[in-house]
Amino acid sequence: MGSPKALLDYRGETFAGRLIRVLSRECDPVFVVTGRHTEAIRARVCGKARFVVNPDPDRGQLSSLQTALAELPADAEGFVFVPVDCPTVREDTVATLIERLRDSKIVIPRYEGRRGHPACVAQSMTREFLKRPATDETRAVIQMHADEVEYVDVDDPGVVADIDDVLEYRRLIQ
Repeated sequence: MGSPKALLDYRGETFAGRLIRVLSRECDPVFVVTGRHTEAIRARVCGKARFVVNPDPDRGQLSSLQTALAELPADAEGFVFVPVDCPTVREDTVATLIERLRDSKIVIPRYEGRRGHPACVAQSMTREFLKRPATDETRAVIQMHADEVEYVDVDDPGVVADIDDVLEYRRLIQ
């Protein structure tokens, strides 16, 4: 797309900067996992976040999540994760999901029947994500605990926005 996804613009903010702002209202710390372009991203992203580098991002999304979870404070109640190419989730949606996590192990938003991001996960599940091979898919852990997932219907199309190519990005910014 000519630029790292983290640095794409959405309404005057970078994707990463917007996610940091949205998540920071409810989450502390917020981690940004980079694999490439770390310094360029750090230089252009505003907001309070801790940057951690995935030494081998080609292993997949779970390896990036594991990189962040290795830094998660032991007293954290849980964690929220969202790929940088899903930048449009609203703050109130994040707050709702975190509130529901108090009674669940895994909370996932749904918009018009489609599952999305961010996923909210109780601290008790952290080991499950860390012990999987880094090349596994994140959803493998969630599927193993399917009976413990609470799906929350939200009126936020941002939970299913996934900007994977130029056409989707053009649609987003129009």
